[in-house]
Amino acid sequence: MVLFESMLTLLVIALVLLQVSRRWPVPYPAMLALAGVVVAALPWAPEIGIDPSLALALFIAPALLDAAFDFPPRHLRRYWLSLFSLAAVLVLLTTAAVAWLGVAVAGLPLAAAIALGAIVAPPDAAAASAVLARFQLPRATVSVLKGESLLNDAVALLIFSAAVASVAAGSAGPPAATGAAATTPVALWLAAPGGLLLGFIIGKIQVAVSAPLAGSLGGTLSEFVSTFGAWVLAERLHLSAVLSVVALAMTVARYAPEKTAPRDRVHSYSVWDTTVFVLNVLAFLMVGLQARGIVERLSARELWPAMAFAGAVLLVVIVVRIVWVMFYNRVLHFFSIKQGARKVPTLAQGMLTSWCGMRGLVTLATALALPQHFPQRDLIVLSALAVVLGTLVLQGLTLAPLIRLLHFARDESFDHELIAGRIALIDAGMATVDNERGDAAEALRETLKADREAIDAGKHPREAAKIDDLTRRSIAAQRARLADLRRSGEMEEDVFHTLEEELDWAELAASPPSSFELVEG
Repeated sequence: MVLFESMLTLLVIALVLLQVSRRWPVPYPAMLALAGVVVAALPWAPEIGIDPSLALALFIAPALLDAAFDFPPRHLRRYWLSLFSLAAVLVLLTTAAVAWLGVAVAGLPLAAAIALGAIVAPPDAAAASAVLARFQLPRATVSVLKGESLLNDAVALLIFSAAVASVAAGSAGPPAATGAAATTPVALWLAAPGGLLLGFIIGKIQVAVSAPLAGSLGGTLSEFVSTFGAWVLAERLHLSAVLSVVALAMTVARYAPEKTAPRDRVHSYSVWDTTVFVLNVLAFLMVGLQARGIVERLSARELWPAMAFAGAVLLVVIVVRIVWVMFYNRVLHFFSIKQGARKVPTLAQGMLTSWCGMRGLVTLATALALPQHFPQRDLIVLSALAVVLGTLVLQGLTLAPLIRLLHFARDESFDHELIAGRIALIDAGMATVDNERGDAAEALRETLKADREAIDAGKHPREAAKIDDLTRRSIAAQRARLADLRRSGEMEEDVFHTLEEELDWAELAASPPSSFELVEG
């Protein structure tokens, strides 16, 4: 009950702070981090623990599904070199640098130091997306950052799993579950391709079962079962759980849209957006509560060296990313010019990418996944929290000013593709009524023609069409009348809610998508 009360307190504080992120270019995870620290400082906040395997499955699997669903596989081919540089090489360099610091400064055992490095190595694109979405940035840069956050999790968790298993093998206790692949040589080679194959198979099964479950809550429930089932089954088979969920999401995103009804899609998106957001809140709360217990257990003589070490880890994480990204950017720039490439990486793109190193949910969940008796666990968890808070505050709050300072040329390719796509859809719709006669066909032709003219003018048809404006005003009047009928007792609740839903869909159909876009907070 105490945990539930703390969770409610965090939600209330988060709701207040998130209003700041809506009005200012502040990543919403930074607000959640601040809320988690505030709740953890409350005198009645408890110290809680969580099963290591549950921490990874509960927090990481939904976030991965949400991110991978919007990342097309063709981008893996298009940006493979940049993705390899960030998701593999940079993770290894960061892990190695932090591990060296842990051994040399804090005296951590090598395996524990490597585990710490793997925990703080992978950035979280969701933390940067809240800011990046407000600017017209080069789409290639944004795509690479999103792809990095998918693939670096798999690399980092594989290293983390090996480090934890190494510690467990050297102790008398049984190996602890870590939510990643097993660490035998054969398993390491099979973990990635096996996880991808498993995710693809489960994704195809999910697409197949979605048709008979359409229009029911069971359809949404099956999405949860397939997501967590892919993670758990990959663990049992000693495959990469991360890549399994990523492959599942990409498979569903590729094959499901044509077979999914609009209402099911709207419902599914809203459920998953809420789920990922609530799990973010819970993760920040749990790590904040654990950090409070750590601070209380440490004496003053131990606390300050631990805080200093955590600060050093934060500094190393930031510096390594800047150095490697800028080095890679300049090398790629040089060879792109030599080869006469049309698109050459710019210095501004390198600076932006190097500063988009905010850590978030994955780092928090991996820290929570450490076994309770892991060597120097308190120091590792404290350092992980410092890296998350430090990067979110330092980089998150300065990312928008940096973007303005770099003066990126406005990337209008998205707008151009969007207009071209809308015109193609309108033309396809008009072709269906070319040979039709009658008042209905003529009315539809006039509507589609007006929609096409609005699109050519750079507007959404629902923004420009006068009939849609009149429709929205008419619906507003109908809503007022519906409320009167309910208040007067002339209409029962079941009829009220049925008509209310009909008006909702009618208003959605007559409104531009931007009017109903959900944002964090």
